[in-house]
Amino acid sequence: MSKSRPAPSASAASLQDGLVVASHGRHCVVEVLGGDRVICHPRGKKLTVVVGDRVRWQPSQDEGTIEQIVPRRNLFFRQDEIRTKSFAANLDQVLILVAAEPEFSEHQLARALIAAEAEHIEPIIVLNKADLGDQFLHGWSRLEPYRAMGYAVLPLAAKPGVIPSEVSGAPNMTGDGLSALTERLHGRTTLILGPSGAGKSTLINRLIPGATAQTQEISQALNSGKHTTTTTSWYWMDEARSTALIDSPGFQEFGLRQIDPMQLAAYMPDIRPHVPECRFYNCTHMHEPGCGVIAALNDNSQPEKIAAARYRIYTTLFEELKAGLAWGG
Repeated sequence: MSKSRPAPSASAASLQDGLVVASHGRHCVVEVLGGDRVICHPRGKKLTVVVGDRVRWQPSQDEGTIEQIVPRRNLFFRQDEIRTKSFAANLDQVLILVAAEPEFSEHQLARALIAAEAEHIEPIIVLNKADLGDQFLHGWSRLEPYRAMGYAVLPLAAKPGVIPSEVSGAPNMTGDGLSALTERLHGRTTLILGPSGAGKSTLINRLIPGATAQTQEISQALNSGKHTTTTTSWYWMDEARSTALIDSPGFQEFGLRQIDPMQLAAYMPDIRPHVPECRFYNCTHMHEPGCGVIAALNDNSQPEKIAAARYRIYTTLFEELKAGLAWGG
């Protein structure tokens, strides 16, 4: 999908290595050895680059042409019935930022987690706005099933302020949570993903002072104006350039048309362990007799009982993905 051969006019010896650090439409910014950045354009319409891609490019005057994409380790993306939206490539982890207010959608959280699981990318769930007290504790309790599945779930107050006593004394809460989060980011490339209003910009500006100015410079260079909601950008957190954050546009929908419905259970850690207990190898876990998943859902004596809300997410997604196949999606 992302591989390309150099054009005949570009000899291998003349190509330079680079890292895509921003993209907007068919324009992108490539960082070269030494830290300089160059505006580049992919050669041909079939060559689609995303932030995080390692590329080989050909200089031409003060810009450049991307000739090749180095094979990716992974690609985090979403897909609906209309189009595919790629966020970033070659990730170590995805930070899914949700907030106590506005109340997060568990369906959207589950979709992002499934997309990460499908690409073998480690996800981290961060609940923001610890300063909201009871609202935060309510959101924290809603994330209990995800902690039980083994996901890392961290508390955070991205906006500086006083943390209410009922939250500051809660388990896993140390200060505003920023130090614990920074430790999880160290030495890794992390995509920050979240719905609008979760506090993504506030967090990035605390982690990387001056990030807003960097974003505006990149946006102007790419002719995307001051409104950067459609721009994905890469930021270094350290001088050694070993720790990177990738900011992505906020989203309200997260399609999963790339997922085979029969593989869906394999990407849900609370459902996956019960699949081998099914009587039929092609069990959909919707209605079949002898289904291990349905048995776990209904067995209150099981310590690994599947939560009813999580099973509803599974059935909703399964029907959605099945309908997509029926319509040729």
